[in-house]
Amino acid sequence: MLSIIVFTLFISLVCNIILKRFGLPTIIGYIATGTIIAYGFGLHDAVHNHELKEIAEFGVVFLMFTIGLEFSISHLKKMKYEVFVAGSAQIIITSIIVYLISFYMIGISEKMSIVIALAIALSSTAIILKTFNENGEINKRHGQRALGILIMQDIAVIPILLLLGFLANKSSNVSDILLTTFINAIILLVVLYILGKFVLEKFFILITKTNSDELFVGTILFLAIGSSYLAHQLGFSYSLGAFIAGMLISETKFKHQAEADLVPFRDILLGVFFITVGMQIDFLIIAEYLHIIVVLLLSILILKFIIIFAIVKLKENSKTSFKTALSLVQVGEFSLAILELARSSELIVAPYGQIMIVTIVISMILTPIILKNLTQITDKVIKKEDANFIVSEHVSNKVKDHVVILGYGEFGQSVAKAFKDKNEHYIIVENDINSYYKGLKNKEPIIFGNAVKKEVLKNTYLKSARKVIVAIDNPQKLYQICSILVKEIPREKILIKVHSKREKSTIKELNIQNIIVENIETSKAVLHNC
Repeated sequence: MLSIIVFTLFISLVCNIILKRFGLPTIIGYIATGTIIAYGFGLHDAVHNHELKEIAEFGVVFLMFTIGLEFSISHLKKMKYEVFVAGSAQIIITSIIVYLISFYMIGISEKMSIVIALAIALSSTAIILKTFNENGEINKRHGQRALGILIMQDIAVIPILLLLGFLANKSSNVSDILLTTFINAIILLVVLYILGKFVLEKFFILITKTNSDELFVGTILFLAIGSSYLAHQLGFSYSLGAFIAGMLISETKFKHQAEADLVPFRDILLGVFFITVGMQIDFLIIAEYLHIIVVLLLSILILKFIIIFAIVKLKENSKTSFKTALSLVQVGEFSLAILELARSSELIVAPYGQIMIVTIVISMILTPIILKNLTQITDKVIKKEDANFIVSEHVSNKVKDHVVILGYGEFGQSVAKAFKDKNEHYIIVENDINSYYKGLKNKEPIIFGNAVKKEVLKNTYLKSARKVIVAIDNPQKLYQICSILVKEIPREKILIKVHSKREKSTIKELNIQNIIVENIETSKAVLHNC
């Protein structure tokens, strides 16, 4: 056993080091490790070991716990269309179409068709969000659309887990199952709510007063595993209890510390889970059904792309819709968890489980490559340039002699508030989606778009404005915008805010006189008050 553990650790390290050079996720490395170990040590049957399955499942438990920590009601309110309309529509339409094809056209059993349909409907939250956060795409329109759909998929995991438990129940009395499930759900929610509302915060305060990091980590592990155990005792999945516990902790000020402490345990146990997935891969079955795997993979990618593109296109331009759809065509890591839970409950059998696992893994391998080349692929497919902006309903089309504010950061917000207090007309341009939503919430006359695009500036009625205030923090973008402005309007109309003399020097050649250097003005204010 010790030699197996040592070799498993070594192989997983080597696999992931190699895969990282190609930008592939560690999930693929763990699955490859499981396959190598299974064939190298003849451990195909080890995956059916009860203790190993329990340990592996707790990777999913901790994943659901961290998802619960990120579950924010206020965040959902801001993205209600992306989450509840687009996200729900994507899951429902994809599941129904896959189920109909699987059950009626291919002839797979009803329960197995439901499991396959639900697994295919989900995309990879881990890969997409990690990539989008690293390259800054998360704040772009397609990033926000993808994020909304992924949030809904994460929420949908809970009813999917409940449904799997329901399908796995051998009892023939449906009404008894539903009644028992409902009563147990009420007990679980009430117990965890009372603990979260009246005990959790005080308990955390007592723990933090000890100034002991290991006690805090132990507390987080106790809450995650304890809530999972309670849920399991009441007939639900471990994951459901962990998700609810995560939600309760997210309402406390200890949320971020809890997440930071749990992430290493989550990642290690998720690694074990995906190793067990890799141990199930049978190359004889793959060789026998390779043509089916290829056809299935292409069918899934095309079907999901068409569905997501059509849903997003209802509210977006072609390029944003294309990028969003292309980002979400793969099948995700939680689909592997669903298939594993279904396999352990005998809801899916070989060779269907094997075919699905291999198809999902290949789709996940393709994802980083697609995301890395997302813009290039989109530009080649969609030649026509869409107007990549949104004009809010608060922007008047008869405005003139107004002020244009480029940027809705802290400075832009302060300027806008000053003009609003004086009842003066102004129009804001903002390219960060979260700041744009903030402007909408404040009922600002705001346009979402990139100020370097002429069609965006045209909607600000730039030439009839009396002043243009540039409140952009990015020096490179600042130069681009200013160079466009000096060609469109007189220089005396332009007022720029920069942080330092160094930023001012970057636009010196444009001969703009009205430049406010933040550091200099702050220094003057300090001297005046001293």
